Amino acid sequence: MDLQQLTEQVAALSAEVAAFIRDEAGKLTEAGVSTKSANNLVTHVDHTAEDRLVEALERLLPEAGFIAEEGSGEQRERFNWVIDPLDGTTNFVHGVPCYCISIALVDGTEPLLGVVHEVTRDERFTAWKNGGAWLNGHRIRVSDRKLLQESLLATGFPYDDFGYEAEYMDLLRELMHRTRGIRRLGSAAADLAYVACGRFEAFYEYGLNSWDVAAGVLLVREAGGRVSGFLPSKDPVFDEEIVASNSAIHDELLEVIERNWQRQD
Repeated sequence: MDLQQLTEQVAALSAEVAAFIRDEAGKLTEAGVSTKSANNLVTHVDHTAEDRLVEALERLLPEAGFIAEEGSGEQRERFNWVIDPLDGTTNFVHGVPCYCISIALVDGTEPLLGVVHEVTRDERFTAWKNGGAWLNGHRIRVSDRKLLQESLLATGFPYDDFGYEAEYMDLLRELMHRTRGIRRLGSAAADLAYVACGRFEAFYEYGLNSWDVAAGVLLVREAGGRVSGFLPSKDPVFDEEIVASNSAIHDELLEVIERNWQRQD
């Protein structure tokens, strides 16, 4: 498997689908929006984008299955495409910039390639295993800031899992005082891509799905960063919680999380 060539093909596909999403922006009405669960929106754009991605990716690598947000395709034992056709649907529905296509190929739980295409800025972040991380063809690296106090962080808030709201707010409160600030873009894929290119020093969130983060995890790692769960036993792609950083502040950030986060499941 030529991962670099495959990544380039996936990146070209993401550009085609991004053009479709941009063309649909602003045309959506409330009648075209439905909910999968509380505050979890979906539109015909999500479904159409996913169908186009699945059809094309199946031709690129017939032996791979699919783990896709809208349920297209079937998962296989080893290789799977992990797809979010529109990460940031709520932003898209409300006309707020920042929403992404996220595509990863995983071998079991290990990401082999990742593409995050931020649609509104037409920024295409790509990575393949041992091949580095790239933004529109230019090599990217995580930032070199060494202290949490000098760092800008990103996070997200759960839309339907509020069982750990108090712990999460305690963590947010401490990090508000111990960093330069915290941003909430509304797209985990974009948050991770921004860590990879040095715009953020770190990103943390819980309640996520594999299609939100699989591509971004590889981007951060290939850009020289570090990715983990809140706890050492957690897998950041499939266990619904993630800490991604520039490596230098990772341990300090984990200490703050451990002090405030008592979830042990």
